[in-house]
Order: sequence, then structure tokens, then C-alpha cells
Amino acid sequence: MKLTILDYSIIIIFFLLSLYIGIRASKSAKKSSAEYFLSGRNMPWWLLGISMVATTFAADTPGLVTELVRTHGVSGNWVWWALLLTGMLTVFFYAKLWRKSGITTDLEFYELRYSGKVAGFLRGFRAIYLGVIFNVITMAGVCLAGAKIANILLGLSQTETLLYSSIIIVVYSSLGGLKGVLLTDFVQFIIAMIGSIWATIYIVNLPEIGGLDQLLQHTVVNGKLDLLPDFSNKEMLITLFIIPFAVQWWSTWYPGAEPGGGGYIAQRMLAAKDEKNATWATLFFNFAHYAIRPWPWILVGLASLVIFPDILSINNTFPNLTKEMRGDDVAYAAMMTYLPAGLLGLVLTSLIAAFMSTISTQLNWGSSYIVNDFYSRFINKDASEKQKVIVGRLSTVILMLMAALFSFYLQSAKDVFDLLLQIGAGTGLLFILRWFWSRINPYSEIAAMAISFIIAIFFFINSKMSEPFIEIKGYWQLIIGVFVTTLGWIIVTLATKPTNKETLDSFNQLIFEGDDKFKNIGTKILAFFCSVIGIYGFLFATGNFIYGNLGYGAILSVITIVCSIVIQQLWKKKLLE
Repeated sequence: MKLTILDYSIIIIFFLLSLYIGIRASKSAKKSSAEYFLSGRNMPWWLLGISMVATTFAADTPGLVTELVRTHGVSGNWVWWALLLTGMLTVFFYAKLWRKSGITTDLEFYELRYSGKVAGFLRGFRAIYLGVIFNVITMAGVCLAGAKIANILLGLSQTETLLYSSIIIVVYSSLGGLKGVLLTDFVQFIIAMIGSIWATIYIVNLPEIGGLDQLLQHTVVNGKLDLLPDFSNKEMLITLFIIPFAVQWWSTWYPGAEPGGGGYIAQRMLAAKDEKNATWATLFFNFAHYAIRPWPWILVGLASLVIFPDILSINNTFPNLTKEMRGDDVAYAAMMTYLPAGLLGLVLTSLIAAFMSTISTQLNWGSSYIVNDFYSRFINKDASEKQKVIVGRLSTVILMLMAALFSFYLQSAKDVFDLLLQIGAGTGLLFILRWFWSRINPYSEIAAMAISFIIAIFFFINSKMSEPFIEIKGYWQLIIGVFVTTLGWIIVTLATKPTNKETLDSFNQLIFEGDDKFKNIGTKILAFFCSVIGIYGFLFATGNFIYGNLGYGAILSVITIVCSIVIQQLWKKKLLE
């Protein structure tokens, strides 16, 4: 397959636009670290919300959804659809609390909530743990996905892809800071959505597919359409539904779906104009992420089963794929090879945009930890604003290099998803409770972090060995991680002293302003459930309309509208404050 001049022109224009935005944004970014990492705390909800969505639209996301659809059917997506509950928890219980804190990074929370030298140690250690180790793993997965796409669509090796893309991303993300990232995210999101929807329409109507009706009736696809897993299949039910809903959503820490908020989601809430904008940004993100975006990817995943019914057929069509790069997740990129000139350029640009959006956000977020929570806190406490920005830009380059190198040790999007879930297993409940339970202290967090990481690394190494120490299914690994880690940090919490009263009182006064911590808790719980039901209603209404089940689609649409009205009325009456 060869790209035309039109395709290359679209890609080049996008690159030039991204660089232009980075250069323009650099004028304000270099003023201070607050401007560089939080855009002066003056960003509107819609820009922040779109940036959150654009960041989670990584190059590996379409591949992950395609892999889940091909291996488990549409219902396989429950492994990440269940994380909607985590997002809604952040919207109604934590978004305003983060914005009220007035901190620069979510890691400053540790010295706001806890006291003593151990609080400072926790902040610095977690800056490296999250900003470097966890962040590099996340970016490495995205780099791997980007390399697979480039190998199929451009014929580039993994080394060539990461070399070329790293230079461009590092330049514009290091120059413009968060403001540059937000503005490019906005452009990238528009391109990505247009590209994915247009490509889906074209692919579904390929002669080999025969249109939507033929696709849905195809024998290979017919058994993959259920929105809920087969309840008679115990293995599928546990893996795809019970574990995500009973355990995963509240107990694991995953980028973009952190219990209680955190990471780049917290960074954007902290950059909002006010508490209202922080809340609306997070609500919009969850709606767009779970309700609007999945179906184009799902349909392409189903279509790929018709043209590439198994991995062998993909490998035969693309013999240049290395052994490490093969898998069901490459089927999405493989389907893009059927696009015509112009549309191929637009879709490839959208995938490049998705790749760049996620990597640039992770770089800015990770460097914010390194600068604010490690360098200026422990290395150079008297660092000037200029020095902080320089260190931020330097750390951006180093993080990109580390992620690119680690990507060679990974194999698929699902591998990365599982690894990140396992690393965060058992820590989620702590992040939910630490705002309200005064007994939680720095030792609780250190214990949770250490235990979950050791268990995750053991299972990861075990899975890569030709003769594993122990044969254990993925969902049992997660359950063991959650149980052992949660039990461990609770025991440590009860066995150690809580934070001193003066620190707790100061924290509660700043965050809760003398009000009851559980003010309007009943109303917030009602809004939480209405939002969850409403967003799932929209997601499955769309699915039923696509399937031709107009009656079910109409009923689910009504449910979504009713839930929206209830939430609107609660906000109007100021019961969600």
C-alpha cells in the first residue's frame, strides 16, 4: 500500500499545525511553572473535558477495543466500561475537592493531608513511582501501538516510528506546556473523531463486507454482538462482568480512571477556572469517553473478523510484522489499509493525533511530578521559575526516550492494560477513603504501593517465563492483588498512628470549609447512579439503533433523557455543591 501526495499533505499540515501551536503557547508557558503545568488555572470546562477525552483516545485504544471484540465479542468491552463508575465517583464526590485544594500537582496532596518527614518522603517517592515508572509503562504501551500502526500503514520499523514521532512530540509538548497540550488536544480530538467515524462508514460499506445489515448477519460476527456476556458461560461472566463490577472499578488505579481522581485527570481539574468548571469537565469527559466514542471502533473490530478471521490471516497479509508485534490488536490498523487516498491520510493523521495527544499529556504530567514534587521539593528548593521550566523540558525528553525503549519489551494493548490494572490493584479504596477517614496515614499509602507493585511484577515475570512458577488465570491474579494489598494497607493503617490533629484540622478546613464532610451525600449518590444509568443508556441505545432494535433503542433513550433531567434539576437547586 502506498500513500498519495494528498495523504502526505494532510499529515504534514497536521504536524506543522501542532508545532505552530506549541511555539505560540511557549510564550506564556515560559513565564512560570504554574503557567507551564496548569495554564494559569484559567481553563474552561469544555477545553479541559475535550483534552481528557483526547488523551484517553490513545493509539492503543482502537487496537484494545478491536482485540476485545475479536476475542470476546462486543461484551468484552465491559473490562473497561465498568470503569465508568470510577469516573462518576470523581465527578460528584472529588472534582470540587481537588480544585479547592489549590495545589499544583495531585502529589502535593500528601503534604497537605499528612504530616512529618514521611509525608515528604511519600510525595517524592510517588513522584518517581508515578511520574517515571508508571508513566513510562503507560507511554510504552502507546508507543507499541503507534509502531504497529506505522508498520502496517507506512512500512516503518518500530525504531524508525519512535525516532521520528518522538522528535515532533517532544518539541511541541516541551515548548508549550499544558496550554500547548490542551490546544493541540482540541485539534487532535476533532480530527480523530471525524477520521474514526468516516473510516467506519467506508469500511462497513466495502464490497467484502456488504453494508451494516450484511455485517451483522455474517456467521463470523453473529455470535459476537451481545451487549452483555453470556451468563451461562461462567468463565466469561466472571472475567468480563463480575470482576469489573464487584472488584475492579473501586479497587484499582488506572490512568484516566483513578478512584478519587488523580494523574492527568486531576491535573486538568486543578487547571480549571473554578470548581464548577472542574466538575463539568470531568462529567463531559466520562460521557464522551464511554457513550460517544466506542461504537466506530467496535464496528471496525466486527468488520475485521470478516476480512481477517484469525491472527494467521493478518500475519499472512502483513509478513513484515515481527513476532512481538503480532496479535488481534493490529486488526484495526490492518482494516485501515482498505481506505482510499485522502481518507487514508485523514485517518492516519487521526491515529497520529491520538498517539501524540496521549504521549504529550503523559509527558507534561510526568514532568510536572518530577519538577514540582521531586526537583524543587528535594533537590533545589530555591529553584527559580526559569530553572523549573528547564528541568521540566529536560525531563520530557528523558521520559520519552525511556518509554520508547521499554515499548520493545511489550507485546499487545491488552498486556499493558492488564499490567497497569495489576500494579494499581488494591490501592483504589485507599484513594477513595483518604479524604474522609482520618486514620489513613502515609504508611498506609507506602504499604499499598509497595505490596501491589511487588505482586504485579511477580505475576508479570511469571507470565513471561517459558515455565511459569505458577499457572493462574488473569482474574485470579487481580483478585489476589486486590485482596492482599487492601488487607495489607488496612492492617498498617490500624497499626500506625494517624496524622497529627493540627494537620487534619487544617486540611478539613481548606477542603470542606467547616462543613460536614458528608454534606448532601444522599443527593450525590442519587446523581452518581443517575449519571451511570444515563451514560450506559446512551451507549446501549446507540448500539440497539445500530443493530436495528428501534424499540429498545427508544426506551434506553428515554431513560437517558430522564436521568439527564434529574441531574440538571439537582444542579439547578444547588444540591450537588
